[in-house]
Parts: sequence; structure tokens; C-alpha cells
Amino acid sequence: MENMKNKMPKMPPGAANAAAAGGPLLARVALLGGAVVYGLANSIFNVEGGHRAIVFNRVVGVKDEVFAEGTHFMLPWFERPIIYDVRARPNVIQTTSGSHDLQMVNIGLRVLTRPMPSKLPEMYRTLGTDYGERVLPSIIQETLKNVIAQYNASQLLTMREVVSRDIRRILTERAKYFNIVLDDVSITNLTFSREYTGAVEAKQVAQQEAERAKFIVERALQEKESAIIKARGEAESATLIGRAIASNPAFITLRKIEAAREISSTIASSSNKVYLSSDSLLLNLKELQNEIKKT
Repeated sequence: MENMKNKMPKMPPGAANAAAAGGPLLARVALLGGAVVYGLANSIFNVEGGHRAIVFNRVVGVKDEVFAEGTHFMLPWFERPIIYDVRARPNVIQTTSGSHDLQMVNIGLRVLTRPMPSKLPEMYRTLGTDYGERVLPSIIQETLKNVIAQYNASQLLTMREVVSRDIRRILTERAKYFNIVLDDVSITNLTFSREYTGAVEAKQVAQQEAERAKFIVERALQEKESAIIKARGEAESATLIGRAIASNPAFITLRKIEAAREISSTIASSSNKVYLSSDSLLLNLKELQNEIKKT
């Protein structure tokens, strides 16, 4: 063993000192490289389309600058970005309110809202990022109750567009106070209590029955007038016929001939063979001959 130890080469004193000094240097380089990578990774942030950003600084607080879409720089650790979605978002609210005539109304409202991009720093200081949950339900329900109380139940049905316009006007003013923009307001559903719905249906049925009775009366009057006109026509016709018979007895004979012609044409179109006498055809040839002789 001693011979083997004697045969192993010995390191020079300078090489050993260099190796001992190289360890801390590598550690410093690795630490510096990690700090650089951390700084680069945390010194930029991206703002996607339809979004805006503000920056919170640990020293001065929320900055007043609003960052648009794209890539931006910030101080690592000292600053952090706060991203806001500035696209319109739907909010659906269902509530029950009383009308002017004390009818309970179930109404649903759909509202499209978005924050004002230029007011994001102020909005973050007062409301935070969940401004929709903090503000919209309360102001929408309060506005609905105030507007619905100004109209009767029947007016809510017939003046729905006017009601929606009033709701939008008041909501726009209220939301503007909280730096919120309203793009659209629409009433999604409007229903009433069962008692009121049944009363409305009964009223409609009564109106329909009244209109039907009115139609029947008008039709009876028209039929009566038609019968009177027809009777007058028949009376005038009988008077004229009587005058024609009195002035010319051959008028009856002419009518008999016309009646016989209609009877014969009807029988002729039939497939059965029928033999009729002159009396059946309303023709009395003997009387006709006598009348001809008289004339």
C-alpha cells in the first residue's frame, strides 16, 4: 500500500488553489444568471385584445396610466399588472315588483355593460375587479322597482317599449356614476300573478262574446231589412202582374207557355222517359184554341 501511495502523482499547489477558488465563482454566475432571467420574465406583461391594464406599484400605489393592447414593461417585484376585460358582458336580473295598481309583476332584464377604459384606475380604487357583482344587481333592481311602480299592469303590456326606454335612461345615469357604460337594455320576460292572468283572460272572453252578440244583432237587422225589401219587391211584382192580367188576359197564357218550356227542358235532360199530358205541362190546348178564336 505504501508503494502504491508513493507511485500516485501529486497535484501542484497552484492547481489546488485554482479549483478551490472556482466553486464560489460558479455559484455567483448561476445566481446572477437566475436573477437576470427572473428580471426579464417579470419585467414585461401582455394585454390581450379587448382588455386594458393598469399597474400597481408597491411604492406609489395604483398608477393613473391605462395600458392598451400589446406588450409593456414594468419593474419586477415593485409592480404588478391588473387586467380588465372591457368588452360588453351580459347581466340577467330577475325580480318581482308591484305596479301602480298594486299588481305583482315578475320581470326579467338583460343588460350589456362594460367599464370605461379611461376610468379603470378610479374603478379599481373604489370597486375592485368584481364591479359587476358589487354594483349592477342593486342599481338594476332599484331602477326596475321605481319604473314598474309608475305604470299599471295593462300599461306594462301595451307600452312595453316605453317602459324599456325609461329603464334604460335611468340605468344609464346610475351606471355612469360608477364608471360603467350600458350598451343595451332589454326586457326578457314579463309575467303577472295567476289571479290577474285569469282576470285578463275572462275579460278577453267577455269582450269576444260581446263582439259576437253584436255581430248576431247586426246580421239579424240586415236579414230583416233584406226580408222587407224582398216583400216590397214581391208586392210590387204582384201589383204589376195583376195590372198586366187585367189589361191583357193573354199574359197568363204566355206564363203557362214559359212554365211548360222549363218543365219540358228539365225532363228532356233526364235519362228516364216520361210522357206528360198537356195538363201536366200547364197547357190547356182547348182553352188556348178558344182564346185564339176570341182574339
